[in-house]
Amino acid sequence: MVSQVEITSTTVQRGDVIQIGGHAYRVRDLFQLPQGAKQLLFESGELLTMHTRTRLLAVRMSRRR
Repeated sequence: MVSQVEITSTTVQRGDVIQIGGHAYRVRDLFQLPQGAKQLLFESGELLTMHTRTRLLAVRMSRRR
């Protein structure tokens, strides 16, 4: 099941798909930065830094139990 969720630097997960500038980017890896920020590495190889106040919408696949 697919759901749209609001993500922050504390709730972002690998596999989240974030829409930026009309393009979809899937999070491949996360790196913790100082003061609660995170650097996201997308499957495309691009990077995005999320600060503690950053709020984005993402599509997340929920896992079946």
